[in-house]
Amino acid sequence: MLTIAVTGATGAQGGATARALLTMGHRVRALTRFPDSPAAVALRDLGAEIHHADFDDRGSLGVALAGVDSLFAVTTPFGTDTTAETRHGVTLIDAAGAAHVGHIVFTSAAHADRATGIPHYDSKFAIEEHLRASGVPWTVIAPAAFMDNYATGWTLDGLRDGTFAWPMPADRPLTLICAEDIGAFAALALDRRAEFAGRRIDIAADELTPDRLAAALAVALDRPIAHHEVPLDYVRGHSEDLAAMFDYFATVGLDVDVSGLRREYPDVAWHSFTDWAEAQNWSALLAR
Repeated sequence: MLTIAVTGATGAQGGATARALLTMGHRVRALTRFPDSPAAVALRDLGAEIHHADFDDRGSLGVALAGVDSLFAVTTPFGTDTTAETRHGVTLIDAAGAAHVGHIVFTSAAHADRATGIPHYDSKFAIEEHLRASGVPWTVIAPAAFMDNYATGWTLDGLRDGTFAWPMPADRPLTLICAEDIGAFAALALDRRAEFAGRRIDIAADELTPDRLAAALAVALDRPIAHHEVPLDYVRGHSEDLAAMFDYFATVGLDVDVSGLRREYPDVAWHSFTDWAEAQNWSALLAR
């Protein structure tokens, strides 16, 4: 049994990782800025220790990481910016090194190591490089596009009107993964340190075109859904970063060996997009 610190524990990836580790029987130290939030309370009820930690407060990280065996590290530019994301990741890695943490699993993004020019991929790759140079045993897992994003934001708004609004051509494949599978894979890497240390692995569970995504959503929602290609200029008006990402998806694409991952790591459920879509409470989501 290991004691494993999980950052972003009240978010999608961190929460999924914490739950998977608890199921494996490990001790989980859930790090969050909001220890009294409903998500933190739910983790506490499952058996996790809840510790306050803030990436902008190195002292809080040192206290939270004292005595842990391993760390799951997740960072985000959303809500701040890419410069802050890199700074936060560097601070976290340095705090983990000072606390003599024995293994860090960092969740990045598929293809972030390929000079994509996508700002929030480049910020994650800068953290990867700092991690490799830190001297702490490391693993990088790099998820493809998140299925979970299809139940939020403008996509959810479009589904209310029978439209799957997505900034990609109808026939361009995209590799996808849900947060639950990211958490399961991260937990596997943390549980099997010797096997995963020093490796960077792009991960995805399915690959579909927007047309086929719309068809799967139509079945799950039990209503007609048609794909509508949102112009990149519209996306660019909201975020240059996201526009760069969708341009990359549409031109280069995210090639991830889905069948190889399923074959090599059968312990992970590897949800298809249909599995994920049919598991969502669409009535509640659409009523918001």
